[in-house]
Amino acid sequence: MRIVNRAHLPWFIFVIAATFFAVWLYAGNFSPQSLPSALRLPDALVQKPAEFRNVGGTPLGLIFGTIALAIFIFAALLGVRKKIVLWRIGTVQRWLRAHIWMTLLTVPLVILHSGFRLGGPMTTLIVVLYIIVMVSGIYGLILQHYMPAIMMERLPAESVYEQVPHIRAQIVAAATKMRDSLKPAPPTKPDAGAPAPSPAEVVTAGSTPMASTAADLSTPTARAKSVVGSTITAETIAAPEKKPEEEKVPPPRPPELMPPETMGTPTARVPEGAPVPAGTEKITGVAPPAVEPKSIAPPTPIAASAVAPGEKPPAAAIPQPIAKPAVTAIPAKPVGATDADSEAALLDFLDRQIIPYLSARRGDRMRLGKPRFSEDTFRFVKLRVTEGYRDRVEEMQAWCDERRMLDLQIKLHHWLHAWLFVHAPVSFLLLMLVFWHAFVTLFNY
Repeated sequence: MRIVNRAHLPWFIFVIAATFFAVWLYAGNFSPQSLPSALRLPDALVQKPAEFRNVGGTPLGLIFGTIALAIFIFAALLGVRKKIVLWRIGTVQRWLRAHIWMTLLTVPLVILHSGFRLGGPMTTLIVVLYIIVMVSGIYGLILQHYMPAIMMERLPAESVYEQVPHIRAQIVAAATKMRDSLKPAPPTKPDAGAPAPSPAEVVTAGSTPMASTAADLSTPTARAKSVVGSTITAETIAAPEKKPEEEKVPPPRPPELMPPETMGTPTARVPEGAPVPAGTEKITGVAPPAVEPKSIAPPTPIAASAVAPGEKPPAAAIPQPIAKPAVTAIPAKPVGATDADSEAALLDFLDRQIIPYLSARRGDRMRLGKPRFSEDTFRFVKLRVTEGYRDRVEEMQAWCDERRMLDLQIKLHHWLHAWLFVHAPVSFLLLMLVFWHAFVTLFNY
């Protein structure tokens, strides 16, 4: 609840006015000389002088104490009002504003009731408990004023607190599903304890159509296996063995029926004695083209400084081997990550870091719970996988970011409501002791 609100202004004015009035009554009865003459109490408000051991036993002190006790009872009824939603005695917001300002009014009332003294052990314990209640209440009021703005700034997508465990379980289930999808499928092994099927079951039970049926071939075996669960009612028709046929040699033809032997040229195909067809006569009178002999280069003359047989040539004359240029070894290009390597890297990353972090009870104590480390880790993982697997890495990073936001929401929620574990029980104990103090006071004074 925000304190800086126009709805709190009337309550603020009321508490200030009531405090001044209580101080005026106390000063006018117990130290009238400290007041100026214009502020003297009328006689109707001045109590009769009597012998009292402390201020709390006087009529005015009892009035202060009774009002403070009534405010304590009203403050305790706020929890009952929150439980009874259909209770039409003011709204919960009005009860909460009255709870805040009326309990602040008890501060001057308790001080004036005690006469600025702690008293005995019982009253000292009551004052200590009262201080604890007021300090915890003011601390919770400050948190409720500033914490919503902090949560809105640091939690862009706030979830319902009661649904946080369910959301965390869904994230863990999604990560487990991704891990299972990356694992290679185990090979199926036959059951060693199962009895061996009979020959008929091997053919009929659970059999698939033969390949011959796909080609529209019809044989007894194919028809028997094309129907699952059927039995063979006809024996397989075996094809008769084919004997090698004797080579039939054609009978020789008579010479007069044999075709004349030819050479594959028009002239060769002309039989002897037949006239030569036109255009196939032998060409005469045409000289072949003259072929000029190619010139041969003269031999190279031997130099005068040639070495005689049996002598060693000079060093300068020995041909030196041509030096080959040095070949620089080109480093092999690193082979990029394959799909199998990417799946293995993601599977190891899920088993070692992602799933333990997502299923941990206190994720803020793990390394992925730190934003800077998480960002660097996911950047490195993206470099280890191929382009097709980077979407999965981004999905894992989104899971970790959501888990981090849920942990932050739980922490802020604890800060926002943890003070109630001190404020509520101590307030109940204070109320019981105040009742006992009132009972003892009424019967002893």
